[in-house]
Amino acid sequence: MAGESELERTELEAVLETRAELGPAYDAALVDSFADRVEAVVATRVAQQVSSRPAEAPTHGSAGSRQLALGIVTGAFGIPVTAISLAVPEGEATGLLAMVVGWAGLVGINVAHAVQTRRSG
Repeated sequence: MAGESELERTELEAVLETRAELGPAYDAALVDSFADRVEAVVATRVAQQVSSRPAEAPTHGSAGSRQLALGIVTGAFGIPVTAISLAVPEGEATGLLAMVVGWAGLVGINVAHAVQTRRSG
């Protein structure tokens, strides 16, 4: 007979011979028995394949902390961006425009990081 993780052709042949000897009254029991054997072999093979795969590093937990750190750093950079932009003596409109462009860049960095993290995770 085959090992626990193998299913040989002889096992199927034995089931068919048993069916021929016992008749159709035992078909359901023979099919169920053989199906259980096939399921056991498949489960063993799947378990072997899963255990042989390298473990993947979790990305969602570390991505959340990186996103938080990036948000804090870009928020901190926003303070001097705002101060320098509004300190421009050329007029309020130019300084306000510079501030909006600076903050849009900081927001763009955060959005790009969030999108890239979701695609890879």
